[in-house]
Amino acid sequence: MAYSQKYGRTFHFPFSPGTTSDDRVNNNYWQDISNINGLIHTEKLDGENNCLNKYGVFARSHAAPSASPWTGQLRQTWAQIKSSLGNYEIFGENLFAIHSIEYHALDAHFYVFGVRELDKWLSWEETCFIAAVYGLPTVPVLQTTAMLPARAVFEKEVLSLVAHSSVFNSHDVADGKPCSMEGLVTRNINEYGVDEFQQNVFKYVRKGHVKTDEHWTRNWKRSPLQNERK
Repeated sequence: MAYSQKYGRTFHFPFSPGTTSDDRVNNNYWQDISNINGLIHTEKLDGENNCLNKYGVFARSHAAPSASPWTGQLRQTWAQIKSSLGNYEIFGENLFAIHSIEYHALDAHFYVFGVRELDKWLSWEETCFIAAVYGLPTVPVLQTTAMLPARAVFEKEVLSLVAHSSVFNSHDVADGKPCSMEGLVTRNINEYGVDEFQQNVFKYVRKGHVKTDEHWTRNWKRSPLQNERK
């Protein structure tokens, strides 16, 4: 039995080229976004979705706490804050292990992108506050949108944002060369219900960003922080 509800599936924008056979697309995204008062675009980082709650540190499945070596450091952090988490579930991107993108300007290995409390996802302002209370950084904010532009303008803005390198200086693991960010996540900047997740969170992923296979965990490498690089 799961300790808590796992993170919801984030549907792609219809113009996101990085979909796989396992992904889903929100073809009605514009109708959903038109009902939202305030959006925020954050960088989609290439790591592992991890959750910290009062029961432990979890990967994508919440069937049992994670015991992977690349969550070891995060489990140490959890041990220090577990008694005060209460109903907060802190979700973030764990970049301790290098995946398809290597970041050359990381100041930390875990970046918060959401906080769930019982049946609601907290607003971005509350998310940042909770993350700061626990001394955790949040994922980079690329842009906020208070007033929704025309659809064509919105899509052009998204494409412009994802064409840039990561805030953390992204490099392709296949050839070691600088590359653009993996993509972005667009969410309602305000709080929303857990059962309304797919109408409030969307993503864009560039084509061909995955350079690893199912065996990557056998030879995984730790991602050096910026101050550890020569």
